[in-house]
Amino acid sequence: MTTNDRLASVRYLVDDVPAAVDFYTAHLGFTLRTDPAPAFADVVRGPLRLLLSGPASSGARATPEPATAGRNRIHLIVDDLDAEIARLRTEGVAFQGDVVSGPGGRQILLTDPAGNLVELFEPAAR
Repeated sequence: MTTNDRLASVRYLVDDVPAAVDFYTAHLGFTLRTDPAPAFADVVRGPLRLLLSGPASSGARATPEPATAGRNRIHLIVDDLDAEIARLRTEGVAFQGDVVSGPGGRQILLTDPAGNLVELFEPAAR
């Protein structure tokens, strides 16, 4: 097995590749890595490469039915959760539930246009 220590990749199945690209680049600070096509695009944020696979992509075809979004999610660390929530709400982004606080910090969930979960997390002050 070979390793690539520069980027960690996660595949999300999406219904609409251009809509997913727009969501991640416009709202969550990702940068487009490849030109979006109807079947596939990838975006990056730091060391995370998010593979956005539409229904015609090989990644989506390799997934057994039903291919629905699960409870897994990408975890994005933010400096100020309240400011991010306020900014995203003004941009029309909806959240799944309320902020949850725990010993490690505070978090909230949102979904991309295909229903994949994204967690915004603000670590507790140390």
